[in-house]
Amino acid sequence: MKIKPILAGTLALATLIGASACGGGDGKTADGKTEVVVWMNSTTGDGKKFWEDAAAAFEKEHADVDIKIEAIQNEDMDGKLQTALQDPASAPDMFLARGGQKLRDVVEAGQVMDLTDKISDEVKTQMATALDTTSIDGKVYGVPQSVLPGGIWYSKDLFKQAGITDTPKTWDEFKADVDKLKAAGITPIALGGKDAWPAAHWYYWFALRECSQSAFDEASNDMKFTNECWVKAGDDVQDLLDLDGFNDGFLTTSAQQGASSSAGLLANHMAAMELMGGWEPGVVRDLTPDQKDMADLGYFTFPEMEGGEGSPTAILAGADAMSIGAWAPQEAVDFLNFISQQEWQEKYAEAFVTIPAAKNAQSAVTNEALKQVLGAYDQASSVSLWLDTVFGQNVGNALNEGVVNMMAGKGNAEDIVKGIEAAAAKG
Repeated sequence: MKIKPILAGTLALATLIGASACGGGDGKTADGKTEVVVWMNSTTGDGKKFWEDAAAAFEKEHADVDIKIEAIQNEDMDGKLQTALQDPASAPDMFLARGGQKLRDVVEAGQVMDLTDKISDEVKTQMATALDTTSIDGKVYGVPQSVLPGGIWYSKDLFKQAGITDTPKTWDEFKADVDKLKAAGITPIALGGKDAWPAAHWYYWFALRECSQSAFDEASNDMKFTNECWVKAGDDVQDLLDLDGFNDGFLTTSAQQGASSSAGLLANHMAAMELMGGWEPGVVRDLTPDQKDMADLGYFTFPEMEGGEGSPTAILAGADAMSIGAWAPQEAVDFLNFISQQEWQEKYAEAFVTIPAAKNAQSAVTNEALKQVLGAYDQASSVSLWLDTVFGQNVGNALNEGVVNMMAGKGNAEDIVKGIEAAAAKG
């Protein structure tokens, strides 16, 4: 299955720890070792430990290399990285990349290394599909570490309490389930609207179901949103709002930071569902009281929209990839190939509770909800990247802001489209 470079999105990224120490100089430490600075977005827990362990293991095999891991809070990465890449002296050698227009922008700016002939044969073979997300004009500019199909994550226990015996397949069934949850005194949907992108993801999914493939191609390639499906997706968001199914204060709720975040509401059974990407099991695990897997976590794909021109089995997905700065030493490439081996891909899957990008490591997926996701991913008619990533920083931000404004009562479906068209016109 090919991942189409059309919708792309985000887990946005985070605050830099120790920014003054990154990048710069001649790339050598005081004792003469080659320094490789890595920016990633795992600030706590097993994810952070994975990167520390990988660095230590690589350094053990390469005594003349110092891998400097720097954690960036997820919501700040895009902005920090955009600024840092303007000056190699302050930029990381390896950094998180999402694909789409965001990656194309740094490629066209000459800020990222062409890895086509530098990645290992194992990477080329085992990540053949995933590499589509980080390929621009036939060249590879990043190596995915995980694939992150999206959908709706839910509490099986809360569904049972509300008398829901099967997950919804259509929008009408979804709306009926929201009513059942409300009748049972359960908050149906957790939403972290404060971070904007979680709210906009609802629009992305509605657009995926309402729009034909040709409408997506037109929007992605030409930034034209003339097809009525783009307004229809906004109307669907309004329909969702009218259900009154979100948590109280959803516009001021963060997505992933703490027990009161939208992920925390799901983790602690304060809400029944959340629309998210494949990172959800790992995020939720870290927010449960015992920081263990949420035992009743389930998953289902986004419902079919009656009359929609999109395939009901099409899904949205992201890919957490690592790119290399154009200025980086060979040792940065070596480290990237190192962490992309089967052994470390399996460890990545376990640490992050996610689906590894390498096919030969996917047997490491043991979480039951993730197994469902992997099945949906393998059977999807098409896999598209998140909209805001594919459209790039400016247009993507305009889209996200337009959806949030509408949810706050400051606009309508037509205003969302006008906003993204205005941002696209500015270039």
